[in-house]
Amino acid sequence: MSETDAIIVIADDHPLVRDALRQAIARDFAGPEFRDAASLAEAESAIRSGQSPDLVLLDLHMPGMRGFTGLAYLRSQFPAVPVAMISASTDARIMRQAIDYGASGFIPKSAPMDEIRGAVTEILAGNTWLPASVDSLPETNAEDAALAARLAALTPQQLRVLGMLSDGKLNKQIAYDLDISEATVKSHVSAILQKLDVNSRTQAVILAGRLNVEDPAREIPA
Repeated sequence: MSETDAIIVIADDHPLVRDALRQAIARDFAGPEFRDAASLAEAESAIRSGQSPDLVLLDLHMPGMRGFTGLAYLRSQFPAVPVAMISASTDARIMRQAIDYGASGFIPKSAPMDEIRGAVTEILAGNTWLPASVDSLPETNAEDAALAARLAALTPQQLRVLGMLSDGKLNKQIAYDLDISEATVKSHVSAILQKLDVNSRTQAVILAGRLNVEDPAREIPA
């Protein structure tokens, strides 16, 4: 890859992980711009600040993510910005789900720094990247495929409301947090139930819960 400047958002709640990724990636670029984020909300702000980034490296277990709901939200809100998941997990099924929900790659935090640099280069070139140790991903099962299709039908605001429902917030609290009317929240909830093909808020929350991913022991790369 030619030495071209790139704008990369590194979204991880561990400062040492962000530093390690930044130092590794910087070696391949003449003058990259890095924007740090420690939560999903900060990642969104970093994407919006200035010129659109060329890549977002997104921690799967960062605050506000709610599993793959956060990935789906960013892909819906910023469809032109590639997102690669970074995680302590090496589970092939989780990698399969990440790709299904729109990730351009899945980078284990345990990967050697040379491999991480290669992954970033590949994704910036418009390719999808997975660890070399993964021969092939499992096929998406019918249940996961159906959920991915339903989630893709939600607007960014509806995804935000779904996340807040999952946090147990009432319509009044959601309206306050999003600075919208309760009537608008009710309208979003009705649309969410229809698009997810469920009959109640509880069923919607249970369905959204399937997007959560168990957080493995999180090790900071040396």
